[in-house]
Amino acid sequence: MKKVLQLAFVFALTFLVTSQSAQAQLQTPHAFGARFGSATGLTYRYTMAPDKAVEGILSIQSNSEMSRFRLVGLYEMHRPLIDDFTWFYGFGGSVGSYTRKAHTNAQGERFDKHSGLGLSIDGIVGVEYKIPSAPIAVSLDAKPYFDFLEETGFRIVEGLGFSVRYTF
Repeated sequence: MKKVLQLAFVFALTFLVTSQSAQAQLQTPHAFGARFGSATGLTYRYTMAPDKAVEGILSIQSNSEMSRFRLVGLYEMHRPLIDDFTWFYGFGGSVGSYTRKAHTNAQGERFDKHSGLGLSIDGIVGVEYKIPSAPIAVSLDAKPYFDFLEETGFRIVEGLGFSVRYTF
């Protein structure tokens, strides 16, 4: 199932990147807000050109076994869909830290506290709706990443997110 999701993601991304060449118009130079998903945090986007932006995400993720802090930087390309909807894709990287909390798993095995550095290559693909009558934009995205240090591997599902931004 995991391989099917990865293959579907790569196919969808390839289709979206090659299917449209029109220019999206990011209407404001700045957008600041919150991102929700498996990791919750703050997001800031700076528009460099009508169809290009850089985005920073400061996220925190925590559960009973671990906690993680990440600072993500992304370069994004925005393309029009219909009316006030755009779709976007991009790439970047992240650096952060993680802590595995001391815990005992369901099999009774005890794990001690462990901390380390997190480093990854990140991608992003999503859709955004700019509310025409308000300075608000909402987006839904997938932000897959490849971890180098923590647990080397490709993650897709952990990167799903919903953002609400104030645009100015």
